[in-house]
Amino acid sequence: MNWQNYQDIQTEHTVTGTLKVLPDFESPQLGNRRPILAYLPNSYETSDKRYPVLYMHDAQNLFDARTSFAGEWQVDETMQRLEAEGIEAIVVGIPNMEQARLDEYSPFRDRRHGGGKGEQYLNFIADTLKPRIDADFRTLPDRAHTGIMGSSMGALISLYGYFYRQDTFGFAGAMSPAFWFAGGAIFPYLLRQSHIPGKIYLDMGTAEISRRFVRFLPRYLTQPLVTSDARRAADILMRLGYQSPDEVRYVEDEGATHNETAWARRLPDALRFLLT
Repeated sequence: MNWQNYQDIQTEHTVTGTLKVLPDFESPQLGNRRPILAYLPNSYETSDKRYPVLYMHDAQNLFDARTSFAGEWQVDETMQRLEAEGIEAIVVGIPNMEQARLDEYSPFRDRRHGGGKGEQYLNFIADTLKPRIDADFRTLPDRAHTGIMGSSMGALISLYGYFYRQDTFGFAGAMSPAFWFAGGAIFPYLLRQSHIPGKIYLDMGTAEISRRFVRFLPRYLTQPLVTSDARRAADILMRLGYQSPDEVRYVEDEGATHNETAWARRLPDALRFLLT
C-alpha cells in the first residue's frame, strides 16, 4: 500500500500544495480501515529537512471543501501562509468513521451518545499510524515535535490524549471542546493528572450553541455553561502548573459559534503558538 497524490484521486477539489493519501489503512486497535491524508510542506521535496507532525481529526473537513460535511478548516491554505513565516509541519489528517465518530472520540461512555473507544483510537494513532508516518516521511519523531488537534469531540479526545499518551504527544490543540459529553467526565480526569511539560491550546466561542446543534446536546446545556466549562478547564490546567504563556493559551472568541468557519479563522494563531 503506497501513498498517492490526492489530486490524482480527486479530480475536483479545493486542495492547495502537496497532499498525499494512503488508502484503506488498517487499525488493529479498532478493527476498521480508513484513508489517511498527509500534507507536506512546500520545502519537503527540495530539502533534506525533518518536520514536526500534527495529527488532526475529522480529516474530511480539513483540506477539501468538496469532502466536507460542515465546511473546510483550510488547513492547507493556512500552512502555506505560515510557511512564508518560517513555520513548517507535516499535518496528518485522520478521517472520522461517521457513525463511530462519537465512540472513537471519547474515552468516556455517554448513555445517550455512546463513546468509550477513545483510548483505542489514541493507541491507533500512537502505536500504528505514527510509526508508519515516521517510516515514510522525514519527521521529527520525538514527543516535543508531535502534536494532536481537533474541534468539538475532536478537541475532547485531543486534550485527553495529551495526558493519556504523554509518551507520544508534546502539544495539543483543543478548539471548542465538547466538555459536556458524558456529564463532564473530562474534568475529574484532568484533576487526577500532573504537570507534563509541553503546549496546550484551548479555545471557545462565546456564541457556541446554535439551533443547528441544539438537538444533539443535553437539555440543560446553555451558552453560559459552555463558556464556564471552558474557563473551568483552563483553570484546572493552571492548577496543574500550566501557568506560563509559553505552555498554555486560552482564547475566548467573542461572538464565535460552533463551526468550521470559526475554527479556520482561529487556526493560524493556534498553530503559531503550537509550532513555535
